[in-house]
Amino acid sequence: MLPVLLPVNQFDHFYRGGDRIGALRHGPGGPQRPEEWIGSTTARFGQAPQGFSRLPDGRLLIEAVEADPQAWLGAEHVARYGTSTEVLIKLLDLNQRLPVHLHPNREFSRTHLGLAHGKTEAWYVLDAPEGGEVGVGFAEEMSRAQVADWVSSEDSDALLGALRRRVVRPGDAMLVPAGLPHTVASGVFVLELQEPTDLSILLEWQGFAVDGFKDGHLDLGFDAALQAVDLSAVSDGDLDRLVLPREEIEGAGLRSAMPPQADGYFRAHRFDAAEGTVDVPAGFAIVLILDGHGVLRSGAGSLEVAKGDVVLVPFAAGDYALHSTGAGHPLTGVVCRPPAPDAPTGVR
Repeated sequence: MLPVLLPVNQFDHFYRGGDRIGALRHGPGGPQRPEEWIGSTTARFGQAPQGFSRLPDGRLLIEAVEADPQAWLGAEHVARYGTSTEVLIKLLDLNQRLPVHLHPNREFSRTHLGLAHGKTEAWYVLDAPEGGEVGVGFAEEMSRAQVADWVSSEDSDALLGALRRRVVRPGDAMLVPAGLPHTVASGVFVLELQEPTDLSILLEWQGFAVDGFKDGHLDLGFDAALQAVDLSAVSDGDLDRLVLPREEIEGAGLRSAMPPQADGYFRAHRFDAAEGTVDVPAGFAIVLILDGHGVLRSGAGSLEVAKGDVVLVPFAAGDYALHSTGAGHPLTGVVCRPPAPDAPTGVR
């Protein structure tokens, strides 16, 4: 079973995007396409099959995985997680601030939606303006009644002002546990890993092309949906523990690009072939090439890769190696993977 290059998988969203996905992925990008869903076996909420990725031969990836899960995912993965790939990868190119929103945790999803996953997520920052900020969690403990009042009165200023702020830089990574309200500044471009759901609860939507009163609460109504909000105070120290700074990620070889708390949900490793071949153990993976030209070589064969390519690697391809070819920039990118079969259980 060979690694393959995935075609672009984009569709319209309610917030504005820029041109960086199109430039990187040789795909459309543009104002209404701020996201690409990569290697996706997740459907858009209530709109299946939109969201699902297709293989180069036209098959849906989810159907291929379900037809031969051990070849795609490995026997140990299937024994622990079943046929779920356990991860959804996206590119997000923001030309508009994200509205303040949150994602439910696993307990809420099981209870209210009958789903096994919530939506803990993480960002690996590809680009950001100087001083570009994210807001994650409330700076002070909140009451549910206060949050409900801000939502019903459409008080965006109060919601934004209540968040704990953090400047992010290209190369930083940040985990965002389910339940925490958050926003991301315009101009930030991220590679996002998340649990394999499309579950978002909007707390504001003024200035966005969406009706939050109709579509912002997962069809549960806000009385139920707001039970998913983490109302606790988030300190600067709490955010420090959720961030892996670029100084700890960058360097030759294969290096973790996620804080340790992400291990129960997904894994990401940055690779840099500047000092030679980078070896990666067998396992289902999505490999995004960020720069350079090179070759991905496995026991199943070799595949030439270049900046902007996305390689889908099945477990059955075995161990593989990445190395640069030619002059110029070394081959760099990110290997995105599910949690390990023996990973600790995600706590949210």
